[in-house]
Amino acid sequence: MFPKGFEWVVILIVVLLIFGPKNLPKLGKSLGKTVKNIREGMSGSEDEATPEQAEVIEEEDDEVAQLEAQLAEAKAKKEAAAKDAE
Repeated sequence: MFPKGFEWVVILIVVLLIFGPKNLPKLGKSLGKTVKNIREGMSGSEDEATPEQAEVIEEEDDEVAQLEAQLAEAKAKKEAAAKDAE
């Protein structure tokens, strides 16, 4: 009855009328992220880490350990200063 791409044109016009031209880029970006997340979720389980991910996790663990050590030192200094002030 109608040309093959006519349905898409009607759908796009309706979407344009509903969301407006200013919100279409935001809508497209969020739709793209959603599709990407779904594909990544379907491709494998979360328990399996790639070597790159494992390396990043190790680096983050090292950073956390360093920050915890710095925090412990700062607390010790604060307690020492409080004792000296008494």
